[in-house]
Amino acid sequence: MEWLLDNGLRLLGQRISFAELIGQVGAVAVVFLAQRRTLWTWPVQVAAAVLLFSVYLSAHLGGLAFRQVVVFVISVYGWWAWTRRRDPVFGVAVRRARPSELVMLACAVVLGTVVMALALQALNASWAPWPDAAIFVGTAAAYAAQGLRLVEFWLVWLLVDAVGVPLQIASGLWFSAAVYILFAVLVVRGWLDWVRTARMVRAARAETAVSTRAA
Repeated sequence: MEWLLDNGLRLLGQRISFAELIGQVGAVAVVFLAQRRTLWTWPVQVAAAVLLFSVYLSAHLGGLAFRQVVVFVISVYGWWAWTRRRDPVFGVAVRRARPSELVMLACAVVLGTVVMALALQALNASWAPWPDAAIFVGTAAAYAAQGLRLVEFWLVWLLVDAVGVPLQIASGLWFSAAVYILFAVLVVRGWLDWVRTARMVRAARAETAVSTRAA
């Protein structure tokens, strides 16, 4: 891992370590895989989390580094959850969140951000505790919602991108900032795809229910 951090290449005048390059490319691949609802989403995310943990730790971004630990754990859960909830027609059958789930998700993001930011300040673990905390909590919430197959997890990712781009630029991680911008485009595509799939799943299940009652 030390070799991956100490060696790299230059792109647009900026040095990019191999750890950052491979980790961010893996993170982009995860978005493509998630859009297609394939189980490969999770093992690729596990590998990316390990690499990006080392990148953010070396940049003194404690929140972003610890975020990768949480991402690793949630990715293992998501892998397990998606394996259990396979649909014979749609593969991973995604769905829209219920109002109660949306409220819980919003409360978790807001309260979690406050608690995490205060913790980062107390531990002097980040030079930008509030955006660092927002990205950390938002990422954890997004992956948790993704593991639950909720369409709205893409919207949480858009919020993470909005905070992440300026923070990455300020940290000198230009390549990571560019990746975050690419994420935003891919997230919109993923959101539209999951909305369409969720609508198809709901219609198919409604039709099955009607057929069952008629029988």
